[in-house]
Amino acid sequence: MPTLILTPRYTDDAQALWKAAASLGWQVERLVSWRVPAALQTLPEPVLYGEALFGPTLAAELGLDLLGPPEDWLVRLPFAYRKRAISLSTLGLARQLTAPAFVKPPNDKSFPAAVYKGADLPTEYDDDMPVLVSDVVTWEKEFRCFILDRSLRTFSVYARAGELQRDADFHSTPEEDAQVREFIGRLLADPAVDLPAATVVDVGTIAGLGWACVEQNAAWGAGIYGCDPAQVLEVLQRASIKLDNKDRR
Repeated sequence: MPTLILTPRYTDDAQALWKAAASLGWQVERLVSWRVPAALQTLPEPVLYGEALFGPTLAAELGLDLLGPPEDWLVRLPFAYRKRAISLSTLGLARQLTAPAFVKPPNDKSFPAAVYKGADLPTEYDDDMPVLVSDVVTWEKEFRCFILDRSLRTFSVYARAGELQRDADFHSTPEEDAQVREFIGRLLADPAVDLPAATVVDVGTIAGLGWACVEQNAAWGAGIYGCDPAQVLEVLQRASIKLDNKDRR
């Protein structure tokens, strides 16, 4: 039986997943600190959901390998799906930029993803820290898609004109849903797009350019917004892999 492992941080997403897991007959354990007690370190089927910053540490204590995107995934994604120039660089080189660019850490939130001039980038990180540098574009709407074995399991709009769905409680239209399915379907069917077995792909529309991929995220640390929590759990179950069962990757 799977056991959903939640961190000490209470969120609406964690609570929704707790209820869905209970309805499926899963066990649920919420950690009381940022360490895994010995009694939970030998669980046969732990499924981790939590913050990207602490996920790898907790996973190591649970004997898990967490699936996530390579740092250069967006750079290697065919241009037809990203619609803007993106490069993998270092924070030191990005600090030399004189024109505004969108800069973000590839797979964590160590500093906010935003439009920066080089001199405005945070100074508390080493120059060799990897960052993604991309053209500045305007995202009109953005959707979160949970993917399992290159199949779309559940999705939800999460932003419109920079405003988050959880703050404004808006929904997508049937026409938008059909467009999401069409675009993500083409991306998932393309053998040039490499993906882990379980992941999250964010897509949306760029003003003047149309549908494009925002980024890929590790499923085990992604917010679920309006996605179906039961479907999310199926993706999470494959995103946490026991170290002695890595052939499932």
